[in-house]
Amino acid sequence: MSFPLLTATAVVPAIGAIATAALPAAKRTAAKWLALLFSLLTFALAMVVAFRFDPGAKGPFQLTESHAWISDFGVRYELGVDGIAVALIALTALLIPFVILAGWHDADPLEEATPNRRWRPTQGFFALILAVEAMVVISFEATDVFLFYIFFEAMLIPMYFLIGGFGDRAGADGEERSAGRRSQAAVKFLLYNLAGGLIMLAAVIGLYAVTADQLGTGTFSLTQIVEAHAAGRLNLGTTTERLLFLGFFFAFAVKAPLWPLHTWLPGAMGEATAPVAVLITAVVDKVGTFAMLRFCLQLFPEASSWATPVILVLALISIVYGALLAVAQRDIKRLIAYASISHFGFIILGIFAMTSQGQGGATLYMVNHGISTAALMLVAGFLISRRGSRLIADFGGVQKVAPVLAGTFLIGGLATLSLPGLAPFVSEFLVLVGTFSRYPVIGVIATLGIVLAALYVLVLYQRTMTGPVKSEVSAMPDLRVRELVVVAPLIALLLFLGVYPKPLTDLVNPAVEHTLSVVDKKDPKPTVPVNAVPGSGRTGHAASDQDVEAAK
Repeated sequence: MSFPLLTATAVVPAIGAIATAALPAAKRTAAKWLALLFSLLTFALAMVVAFRFDPGAKGPFQLTESHAWISDFGVRYELGVDGIAVALIALTALLIPFVILAGWHDADPLEEATPNRRWRPTQGFFALILAVEAMVVISFEATDVFLFYIFFEAMLIPMYFLIGGFGDRAGADGEERSAGRRSQAAVKFLLYNLAGGLIMLAAVIGLYAVTADQLGTGTFSLTQIVEAHAAGRLNLGTTTERLLFLGFFFAFAVKAPLWPLHTWLPGAMGEATAPVAVLITAVVDKVGTFAMLRFCLQLFPEASSWATPVILVLALISIVYGALLAVAQRDIKRLIAYASISHFGFIILGIFAMTSQGQGGATLYMVNHGISTAALMLVAGFLISRRGSRLIADFGGVQKVAPVLAGTFLIGGLATLSLPGLAPFVSEFLVLVGTFSRYPVIGVIATLGIVLAALYVLVLYQRTMTGPVKSEVSAMPDLRVRELVVVAPLIALLLFLGVYPKPLTDLVNPAVEHTLSVVDKKDPKPTVPVNAVPGSGRTGHAASDQDVEAAK
């Protein structure tokens, strides 16, 4: 047997979580270093996966593993990766060490005990982060629907404790947050996602029942179901396929988060620490958009096309609505949360534009949004921890006393508004081009999100970093060495991928082409005016295919 590389990539952080949690209570520093070590080992394995993956190889999945698990119910332990999964595994493994370093002191015991929080178990905080990493990684690798579902739901448990048990110490009013607010946000996060998961479970069972009826043996294997559908041996039926699609899509739309199922996100990100907020929006939420590509489109191609107009409208509302609410925010972290809702609207817009540019841009957007949001949120976390408040009005003139902090905050903000030369610009441009080529009206309206992004980012920077130095920030220290180690690589990646995105595009484009072939979609042909075609001899009509070929 070959070395189970994909299994190892998920098992290593799981082992790290167990080992970190098992350390004695007094070994807080050892727990931090142990968690960091296991996160770096996971990153090394993710890089091995990336280098062993061949984008030009035939077949939808590589590095596959398949073993019998619950044979009586057709459940198998099946793993495999395509270019999209490899990119997101690499993103997850890259961000977790920075999350750990940024949260180095977030779980330290408070100097003065309070009735609601006498102890912040360091070991538990870092163990939960590694547990989330393990579950997210195996979710990107799973090609068995039931296996995916288990970890899709299981990751909610450690996230619930990270939000509710290790919330932000700084409140929006400058005072320490109550445990009740954190618990409320954690419960809302859990209930929304559990509701989506239960509806998906019904659809998973329905999918198994249909395959058992038509194939003779029930299966959850994505590969087998797609192949049987392509060969004509499996016909879900129009109504059944659409109902199953809605069950899957609802769960993924909650996780994504797509309007109007987004309302759990601002509270969860606002009450969580900055590193946990990054874990939510840059890592966990990507499972939802990834699953739309892997499961919704490939399992239910007809239903995906049927639902596309409504989903595009919902994505468009997310883009504009999220950006408008971001403009109106007084809380830094909630502003970034609403900005993320707008960005996820762009990702879903690109996925369901059903074009190679749109889906390729959406995949790049998942990666680039993860990096840019991590950079902005982590620097915002450093800023908030110094002032003890999340209110924008409580800052002013920071760039004069902490210029490095202000500079990195500016770059993270400019990446968030997709400034040309920074990584998110490439992905947002591809999404808009891919959408416009098939749905020009929606593509034009979506550009409003760009204008609003410039507004909320630049106003945020102006009000916090420029102007007179407020007395409360006059002694604010600049970024420390540990904080620079967290931020500098993220800024470097934003610059590198902004001017040279080819490594990512080469990785994901074959997977995008495969997905489009399963859905039976092709890029729309460009319309060429006849007067632009030499020798056509006609005016006032669109050029024919022969005229276009002549022009070429």
